Formats: sequence, structure tokens, C-alpha cells
Amino acid sequence: MWVSAFIFGLLGSFHCVGMCGPIAFLLPVDRENKLKKFFQIFLYHFGRISSYAIIGLLFGLLGKSFSLFGLQQQLSILVGVLMILAMIIPYNKLSKYNGSKPMFKLVSRVKSSMGKQLKKKTADTFFTIGFLNGFLPCGLVYMAVFAAIASANALQGSLYMALFGAGTIPLMTTAIYLGNFISVNVRSKIRKTVPAFVIIIGLLFILRGMGLGIPYLSPSELEPEITASHSCH
Repeated sequence: MWVSAFIFGLLGSFHCVGMCGPIAFLLPVDRENKLKKFFQIFLYHFGRISSYAIIGLLFGLLGKSFSLFGLQQQLSILVGVLMILAMIIPYNKLSKYNGSKPMFKLVSRVKSSMGKQLKKKTADTFFTIGFLNGFLPCGLVYMAVFAAIASANALQGSLYMALFGAGTIPLMTTAIYLGNFISVNVRSKIRKTVPAFVIIIGLLFILRGMGLGIPYLSPSELEPEITASHSCH
């Protein structure tokens, strides 16, 4: 699943260039000092991945709460089904039931803070912009969050989200250096592969949750292990 996290981020970065590209283009990087510019871009990506890792950590803990009740296999199946439904249900119908509206004020504050940071050039500016960027609403991030929940482990959820973020680095970095270098038609064609890849990941989660006894792919159902040691003298 770790490889799928990176590939998901890599394919999803074509969407990221369209959504978060304007932020990347506006980064107040040093145009004359190449080394300084590289370090500034590194801090921006480090900030994004840090926020993704924190999100993965929190939702991994949420998933762990389900596993404590012996529902890890069912959770994996549920997450897989939700990922597939999110891809096949038309967005205009799905948007009627999204829970993002109460978050509009919070998102507005995040954007306002980013706007202030974009006017600065201090050492912490680029990390802060990246960190805030990671908390902006994004459908692809939501899909990665589903996977973090299914991991049912805080560290694994954090690692999954971090690898997802790492997958977006190559294209986002190229966009910062070269600007909007990919044509709209090419981006459109690649974006069409993203839903198919998400559906494949969803099927893998369903397969994993079925516990068919296939090593790594669909391991047998595991019950929480409780061990205790007794000593008699």
C-alpha cells in the first residue's frame, strides 16, 4: 500500500498543479540565488508533507479506535466502498451531501494566513505556506485520508499521507521552476486516470478486508492479541 500512496500522489499532482499551482507560482522564492531557492522550495514541500502526516496521524488514530472493537476488516471494506462510490457518483450529486460547508470559515482563515505569508520572505515563510496549504480542502487528500483511516494505526496512517505528499513533489517542484508547463489537454487526459487508480485502490482495500488468506494482499482476519504473563513461586 505504500507504493500505491506514492503513485496516488504522483498522479494526483496533475490535479494539484491546477488547484494549488497558483500558490506555488506565487511563492516569494529567491530568483537569483539557486541554492537559496532550492532550500525555500524544500521548506514549502516539508511544510505540506508535515501537515499531511499530522492529518494521517489523527485519522489513523480514528481507524485504530475501530480496530480495538475488532472492526478493522470491516473498516477496510467500508473505506474501499466509499472510495469507489466517491469516484462513480457524479460530483454534482455528491456535493449535496458533503460536510465541508461548516468549514468555510476555517478555510477562509487559512487562506487569509497564507495571503499574509506570501508577502513575506523570512526563513519560516515557506514552511508555513506549505503547512497551511496542506489543510486546504482537496478531494484527492480526502481519498488519501480514507486510506489512513483503513490503516487503523496512527504511525501507518501518518506514513501513508506523507508518502502521498512525497508523490506530489516532482511535478509541483517542476511547476515552481517552469510555471504552467503542461498543456490543459495533457493534464485533462492524465486526470482521467486518477479515478481509475482510486477505484483500484478501493478494490484492494475491499480485498484486504475480506481476509482471504492471501499474504500481504488479503491476510486472514486477525483478532486483537492480548498477552499476559503469570509467574508462580
